Amino acid sequence: MRTKESPQDSAITRDINRTFPAHDYFKDTGGDGQDSLYKICKAYSVYDEEIGYCQGQSFLAAVLLLHMPEEQAFSVLVKIMFDYGLRELFKQNFEDLHCKFYQLERLMQEYIPDLYNHFLDISLEAHMYASQWFLTLFTAKFPLYMVFHIIDLLLCEGISVIFNVALGLLKTSKDDLLLTDFEGALKFFRVQLPKRYRSEENAKRLMELACNTKISQKKLKKYEKEYHTMREQQAQQEDPIERFERENRRLQEANMRLEQENDDLAHELVTSKIALRKDLDNAEEKADALNKELLMTKQKLIDAEDEKRRLEEESAQLKEMCRRELDKAESEIKKNSSIIGDYKQICSQLSERLEKQQTANKVEIEKIRQKVDDCDRCRDFFNKEGRVKGTSSAKEVSDEDMDEEKETLKNQLREMELELAQTKLQLVEAECKIQDLEHHLGLALSEVQAAKKTWFNRTLSSIKTATGVQGKETC
Repeated sequence: MRTKESPQDSAITRDINRTFPAHDYFKDTGGDGQDSLYKICKAYSVYDEEIGYCQGQSFLAAVLLLHMPEEQAFSVLVKIMFDYGLRELFKQNFEDLHCKFYQLERLMQEYIPDLYNHFLDISLEAHMYASQWFLTLFTAKFPLYMVFHIIDLLLCEGISVIFNVALGLLKTSKDDLLLTDFEGALKFFRVQLPKRYRSEENAKRLMELACNTKISQKKLKKYEKEYHTMREQQAQQEDPIERFERENRRLQEANMRLEQENDDLAHELVTSKIALRKDLDNAEEKADALNKELLMTKQKLIDAEDEKRRLEEESAQLKEMCRRELDKAESEIKKNSSIIGDYKQICSQLSERLEKQQTANKVEIEKIRQKVDDCDRCRDFFNKEGRVKGTSSAKEVSDEDMDEEKETLKNQLREMELELAQTKLQLVEAECKIQDLEHHLGLALSEVQAAKKTWFNRTLSSIKTATGVQGKETC
């Protein structure tokens, strides 16, 4: 069938570009979405020669294409048109469609009488606002997530679901419609009503209201019978010429309405293309700005990594220098500690030798004194203190020897004290030097840590700045 030519090929091609022009799958001329949509519409126009392709049919086919491959979409489209009775609306000069309009008005008279009376007052008939609801199953104007729910209900419950949704739309919009005149009501149905259901919450409430509205098939059959009876009476009473003129006027009105809708769709198409071009230009500008920002961020990252490597090298050198100084200081401390230990040991040994010598001297003196006391001859030469009784010169010599010995001992003692003081001074200087080195080590470690933090903060700030700019531009 696809190879067979379709008499509505030009109409199909014209409508394809107007079908969901803002949707990613269908916006590209000659793209996969438009190609599949064209194949389905052309195949149906060839398959159903009696009806062929009708304006708005592409919207229903597009909705099906968004859920399944084109072969399955074509099969479901045929099923809806034949088994669900949608094609009956297009037959016999749209006679069944006008029957649906009559049924909708009778349901309004029962469920929404005040709105029904208002429409009578402003001469607003159902075919002026509800044509697309029945012919395209709400797919041409309303948001897709709402259309998907309607198609699901249609496949489950049948074509009468259109009445439930239509009554739901009229009930939820009653307060606004009661304030409008003829032109205002048409504009409300054409513009404001579809915008209201761009909110998923509103669409959800509408579908709940539609599902809770009970419309019996018996009642619809009754209204259908009333319509046909009324049409038969009109046909019997009406002059054929007047009937043809009336039908002609109705067709002209329908044609004008369809042309208006066609103009609206064309305007929406142009507007959507302009908006898409602006969005594309803005996206390209944002992409260029983001690329520049990315290059700058990469350069900053490279600089930061170089700075990090330099600081790490300096830190390693500083650590090595501090380690060498610390080792040197520890070596000096050990050396000084060893010298002090040796000095203390020598002093201790000297003190022990002195004490032993003094003790030995005392013992020896006691022995000599004892022997002198025992000897009668020697007793005359020594006094009671053990000193020799002699001339004053001998006494002076003995005192001088003792003074020299004392002076020698004092000098030795002063030298030892001086050596001890020098050793202590060296110890204190070594400790001060160790403290100074520890202070320098602490400063060096602080500088290294601060340098690392500065580099990390700088890198983190650059990344945050780039991320913030990108998020703002994306929003």
